[in-house]
Amino acid sequence: MEKLIIKFKSIIEELGYYLYDVTYEKENNDYILRVMIENDSFIDIDDCVKVSRVISEELDVIDPFEDAYFLEVTSAGAEHELRTSDEIRRSIGKFVHIETLEQKLDGTILSFKDNIIELKTKNKRTHNINYIDVSFIRLAINI
Repeated sequence: MEKLIIKFKSIIEELGYYLYDVTYEKENNDYILRVMIENDSFIDIDDCVKVSRVISEELDVIDPFEDAYFLEVTSAGAEHELRTSDEIRRSIGKFVHIETLEQKLDGTILSFKDNIIELKTKNKRTHNINYIDVSFIRLAINI
């Protein structure tokens, strides 16, 4: 699966997207190969179709699974978790929800330098949060 992920990452980045995750699992009686993508703005159905076509062609060539399966290309989601420092860096300027042991904050990431997330909350206060103190961070919808 690791080789497949590396191949998908390369293909998806060439198309101008980021690979968020790949899963292969059985749901009911069907196997699903789910490829989750993201970009710097938002993912729509046309983006998923574009990536699906290219991935499908590659899968036809390498045929990585013995069982029949469905390919599903989806957005990572409007409120997906930010799991790495690279994902946080790509989210500068976006609204997020951050949890540490001491607090929960919602705000816009202003910067991410030297492992410090600079966050501006709705009340216009700026908070500097050490990345090591973050127990959970995700994109959030600003209501």
